[in-house]
Amino acid sequence: MQISPSLPAQHLHLVQVRRSSFRCQQSPLNPLTKPSSAATQSLKSVTSTEFTKKHLSNLEKLLQKQSVPETNLAEPLQPVHKVSDGNNNHNNNRSILAIKGKALFESLNLARMWPEMKAGEEMSPRHLNRLQRLLSKTAEYSPRNNLGSRWREYHGSNDWAGLLDPLDENLRREVVRYGELVQAAYHAFHSNPAMSTEEAPLPRHVTLPDRSYKVTKSLYATSSVGLPKWVDDVAPDLSWMTQRSSWVGYVAVCDDKREIQRMGRRDIVIALRGTATCLEWAENMRANLVDMPTNHDATHGQAKVECGFLSLYKTRGAHVPSLAESVVQEVKRLVERYKGETLSITVTGHSLGAALALLVADDLSTIQASEIPPIAVFSFGGPRVGNRGFANQIKGNNVKVLRIVNDQDVITKVPGLPVVEELNDNLPMAYSHVGTELRVDTKMSPYLKPNADVACCHDLEAYLHLVDGFLASNCPFRSNAKRSLVKLLNDQGSNVKKLYISKAHALSLNLDRSGFSPSGCLPSPSQ
Repeated sequence: MQISPSLPAQHLHLVQVRRSSFRCQQSPLNPLTKPSSAATQSLKSVTSTEFTKKHLSNLEKLLQKQSVPETNLAEPLQPVHKVSDGNNNHNNNRSILAIKGKALFESLNLARMWPEMKAGEEMSPRHLNRLQRLLSKTAEYSPRNNLGSRWREYHGSNDWAGLLDPLDENLRREVVRYGELVQAAYHAFHSNPAMSTEEAPLPRHVTLPDRSYKVTKSLYATSSVGLPKWVDDVAPDLSWMTQRSSWVGYVAVCDDKREIQRMGRRDIVIALRGTATCLEWAENMRANLVDMPTNHDATHGQAKVECGFLSLYKTRGAHVPSLAESVVQEVKRLVERYKGETLSITVTGHSLGAALALLVADDLSTIQASEIPPIAVFSFGGPRVGNRGFANQIKGNNVKVLRIVNDQDVITKVPGLPVVEELNDNLPMAYSHVGTELRVDTKMSPYLKPNADVACCHDLEAYLHLVDGFLASNCPFRSNAKRSLVKLLNDQGSNVKKLYISKAHALSLNLDRSGFSPSGCLPSPSQ
């Protein structure tokens, strides 16, 4: 290294002492540069203008790349030391520029130039805090606001106009609440599915998620067809799968004063589960349309419904009344008992239960009473039930129906063919849907696989998960969804994205599969 002879001799020893510490250091602002062996080479002189252009260029590249390693941000900016053949003014200029550059760099506060996208980050699998809360076994519910004078609107008096897209937060909570009452019917059935063929069944205990309701009546559905006795002899442990009569749901009434005040009325609920036994599956396959009983008005055309659904609804068992008789009798009793109070009747069901809910609501609407309460149906994943005449009859009787439909659920598209309905309403497969539709989609969930199988798309817990996250048809899944993911992982683990499964195991959760039905039998769509 050559020292300029213009330096005074008396300062030469200072330079000679410091010369060993001179090292060409790359700018930390430029992540594209690679370490070089400049420390062992002669240093080239750089003018102040070139020095400024270089740092501005590096800063521009840094901002365009939008990625800064934390280690670089933590390191202080170090000026590049160079020795030139010029005078000392170059050293002063470089020091000033280095100080100004460091001040500019710190004033930019680059860590704040890319704030976290809150919604996107919360939905990201890498963000464990929110995922851990959603995987918590402690349920978290959306706030229940006071419905007050608007309860009729939420009960469908205006066919839920203006409440579905975007979905009103109060209506969302009401829909999820009714869905959970259907889940209670599934759990009660699977806890003891068998029925005695020798005597009348005892009252069944049902654990309701909403303690403000009290169960007043158990309901049974009976198939009009049977299987040979040798089937039971072959598989005696699964005799409940072939029994003709099965527990299908319950009637409950709200008896909590605070909840009655919040809802604005006393609510009577009929909750019905979906298909569970072999004979119920057999009835589902009887897809031909049959005439409704003659006690219905035919001004809107002859009402017809599916043969299998009507059979399960009207057939009496050996020791139990028909579903139709039980429901009508119990509702009449409750309406008479709470006469003078503001009442409502809500029928809710999933799958087969959704089909039976329409038959129940239609029957209740024809009760000869002085004042029948408003009737609404909240159905989840329900199939088509009848023809256009039946749909018009439901509407003419002022029964309000809200159908929650998953766009990927094939059950909601059967039986019948829409083309047949458009051609001729009197053809055997001319089915028509009833009421107002709330459409959700499995593909909108950030947790479920977009190619989720048929069982997942029809699962009741998946429905409630989708409703809880639904904002509007043109909006993504809401980032502040409240519903826990534990049951969804238990019931539909194979349809949840693998990254969330691994995160769940990383959080040391016990993802037991106790909700699954015994192997070797036809499982219920939701348990």
